[in-house]
Amino acid sequence: MADHQCPSTIEKSSNTGTPVNATAPKPHNPLENVPAENVSYFTPKQIIPAGTAVVHPDKPYPVPKLFQPLKLRDGHHTMWHHAHLGGIIQRGPGLTIVEATAVTPEGRITPEDSGLWKDSQIEPLRKTVEFAHSQNQKIAIQLAHAGRKASTVAPWINRKAVATADVGGWPDKVISASDIPFDAPHTAIPRCMTLEDIASFKTSFLASVKRALIAGFDAIEIHACHGYLLHSTLSAATNRLPAPYSGSLENRMRLLLELATATRAILPPAMPLLVRIPGTDWMPPESGCWEVNQAIALSLALSRVGVDFLDVSTGALMVQQKVASGPGYQVPFAAAIKAVLEKEGLGEQTKVGAVGMIIDGVQAEQILAAGKADAVLVARAFLKHPGLVWEWAGELGVEVRVAEQHGWGFGQHGKNGVKPGPADSFRG
Repeated sequence: MADHQCPSTIEKSSNTGTPVNATAPKPHNPLENVPAENVSYFTPKQIIPAGTAVVHPDKPYPVPKLFQPLKLRDGHHTMWHHAHLGGIIQRGPGLTIVEATAVTPEGRITPEDSGLWKDSQIEPLRKTVEFAHSQNQKIAIQLAHAGRKASTVAPWINRKAVATADVGGWPDKVISASDIPFDAPHTAIPRCMTLEDIASFKTSFLASVKRALIAGFDAIEIHACHGYLLHSTLSAATNRLPAPYSGSLENRMRLLLELATATRAILPPAMPLLVRIPGTDWMPPESGCWEVNQAIALSLALSRVGVDFLDVSTGALMVQQKVASGPGYQVPFAAAIKAVLEKEGLGEQTKVGAVGMIIDGVQAEQILAAGKADAVLVARAFLKHPGLVWEWAGELGVEVRVAEQHGWGFGQHGKNGVKPGPADSFRG
């Protein structure tokens, strides 16, 4: 996928600063610091990806499901994004997802959000993808449109403020599935989309998919949750779109299913397609909001149009929501969806991920071992603990690979990994 973005022969620098031809055949030397392939700079080849559980033939042990591979089909980013994502990528998560990338400028949440609505945004993302691949890691991008939550200010400035034109906002250009604001006067009043708007959105979304392929991403995720545009089309409480995109559940699912079908047609056959969906809106039944039975119906429909992975979250559509929060509070929705997919014979072709207050490796392993999900997805915990994979491996007694540049200082060599042990055993 990314190889066509790199020259077939790459000039790199040796440790002495002398350019070397990374592709020229050389005699085998066990002391050679072998470079990663198809990368425009030197970094050592991670023959065994970081995050891989190490099992020795003479000392076998059951590998926790958390460390077993899950097989699917096989604005401009800045240096801050590259450093932030790179710090996580090099520590071995199974898949890193670049979140909430806007498909139109009006689809950003805040003026500072990144996007993929024009070609100049490809190259900064390609550099992050290149780094991920240099570490023998996989990376996906989540494409999104904020809908009625667009044109707000950055959350660390004010979590309840419209971004007006004088601070780079576009409150008069916000569109959604209705003209109902999310939280007036703290969010803009949207304009309900016309059929022409819907067609334009689909065109923009698919153009972003094509740019993501050029950037070399390994998978695409469609964001249809957390009260953003596609989520607003799903819920009867927020959908006032013209026919045939409103009314019945079938009609409310139509736009997302059309996008998923069209995206699947663009992607290479072996590339996974992910969708983030809501399990519930955390609202009473009489509200007309989204609930788990509708989420199950959507999951079956998405599976049948070629979606490989469902990332099941909840809420954030309505300010009146009453969330029953707590450790693993969203897992039951993933479990309900997974159970029906398996009952319908779709469990192998579409996997299910659980999210939300999954706080340690033991809890994550219990979720997977109980068959409640096929994978767990973690976000904020990585902000506090970039080495979360290593930390959870220690909790579960797993010998794990880390990046070569890190692992040697902790006893990793050859095909061995870093052995689990007390956190303070490596001080000094």
